[in-house]
Amino acid sequence: MTTSPQGPDSSSYPHRPDAVDPTAPNAPTAPYATPPAPRQRRRFGDVAVASVLAAALASGGTYAAVRAADDGSTVSSSSTSDEASGTSASNQGTTVALTGEKDWRSIATEVTPSVVSIDTAGAQGEGAGSGVVWDDQGHVVTNAHVVEGAQQLRVVLSDGRAYPATVVGTDVSSDLAVVKLDTVPDGLTPIKVGDDELLAVGDPVMAVGNPLGLSGTVTTGIVSALDRPVTTQGSGNASGMSGAPVVTNAIQTSAAINPGNSGGALLNGAGELVGINSSIAALPSAGQSQAGSIGIGFAIPATKVRLIADQLISTGTAQHAFLGVTLGDGEAETDGATLSGAEVGQVEPSSPAEQAGLQAGDLIIGIDGESVSSATALVGQVRERGTGDEVTIDYVRQGQREEVTVTLAARPDEG
Repeated sequence: MTTSPQGPDSSSYPHRPDAVDPTAPNAPTAPYATPPAPRQRRRFGDVAVASVLAAALASGGTYAAVRAADDGSTVSSSSTSDEASGTSASNQGTTVALTGEKDWRSIATEVTPSVVSIDTAGAQGEGAGSGVVWDDQGHVVTNAHVVEGAQQLRVVLSDGRAYPATVVGTDVSSDLAVVKLDTVPDGLTPIKVGDDELLAVGDPVMAVGNPLGLSGTVTTGIVSALDRPVTTQGSGNASGMSGAPVVTNAIQTSAAINPGNSGGALLNGAGELVGINSSIAALPSAGQSQAGSIGIGFAIPATKVRLIADQLISTGTAQHAFLGVTLGDGEAETDGATLSGAEVGQVEPSSPAEQAGLQAGDLIIGIDGESVSSATALVGQVRERGTGDEVTIDYVRQGQREEVTVTLAARPDEG
């Protein structure tokens, strides 16, 4: 089974997940991280099926792999606190009940103006993706792989008005980017951002985007899983270089997502953004250049989107948190049970991990009360948090379960 990124729709202009930071699984250096504090909700860690899945970006022609980390990997991610991010009140969502019958017709009518199509042109050809209007200043959030390699950008609003746009900033490790309309029209409708941490498996959701160039397409489904560790791997650039993997602690959904949906909105039952659609699982087919929906799609949680987008708008770059360990999959026995988790290979000197007392050989099995069943799962969790965040790590050492609080620092190579 394979999966593919869901963004630009084009066979002549392949888009791929952007290169991730050196803390992705299999990376030789230290780890990193992103979003807010501990969450008390039931979520899924990665499962056995992840090892046979390949995730394809929701952009045309890009393929990826959903898999667990094999050997030593580092943890990375990006984010900042809500106070530091300075999110505009114009796109703040409200707390709502997410169960019961939904008026999808009204939600689609209200939200469609906040979702745009993005046309790209570059040395490799043309492509098309999706995006969401972030504020009334003309900023649009999309996937980094949608705008990768683009020399020209055009944003098309739901009413058909088209405007040239410029990339404000991209963050390859989270596969997020912000572009800005060169001319800001009146009447932009920023999307309302909800709280993805209120989601539960089975909640109804709606995907809105530009699949296969069909702008304003709406599909519905449910939340199939939460905290699903998804690794998307680029097919490489024009020089034949292999793209680095992007690890996402994703929302899995049954809402149909197809090439061209990348960067589009995943909405809760109140019409609030809870994720940016980015990749799908797909069955490989001979002679098929792009994957299509088989009912397994993945979205970047809105909490992470907000943290990264606000940094990109403010500075053009995103700062990433740092744990300071290399990781591999491992197991340990405690209380008569065998537990799977992320085994620490090396601890970086003076890193948050060393300061907290973590050691090589420790098996990390949880973070902030959420299960960690593999190296990839920990990478996804750390990337959901931000610099300065305090996290509680559960681990096994010599058969004994232990707990330690770690304060994530800024990634050293980002100053």
